[in-house]
Amino acid sequence: MTAYLHLIVPRSRFRLLQGEEDLETYTFNTGVAQHRFCKHCGIKSFYVPRSNPNGISVNVRCLRPDTIARVTIRSFDGRNWELHAHELAHLADEPQEWSSTRGHT
Repeated sequence: MTAYLHLIVPRSRFRLLQGEEDLETYTFNTGVAQHRFCKHCGIKSFYVPRSNPNGISVNVRCLRPDTIARVTIRSFDGRNWELHAHELAHLADEPQEWSSTRGHT
């Protein structure tokens, strides 16, 4: 209903540049998810998802189009997300460092 298009990233890869003072947070149920929204207009541009509490879910629709090279959209059953949460678990993982993935010659 909110047209939220999720882009889940590791928390360390997210940086809010401005506007922290204009944000409010609400939680419900387990309190794990931290829904951040603008206290002036109500838009929800990012939040800490219950499915990935070590990450941030950014609403792609709130990003400036000129900052995005490519987006691949995969369907996901959000209504029954708990049955499929394992499909999302890796999204908040820290990326591998270049030095640990390079082969030695």
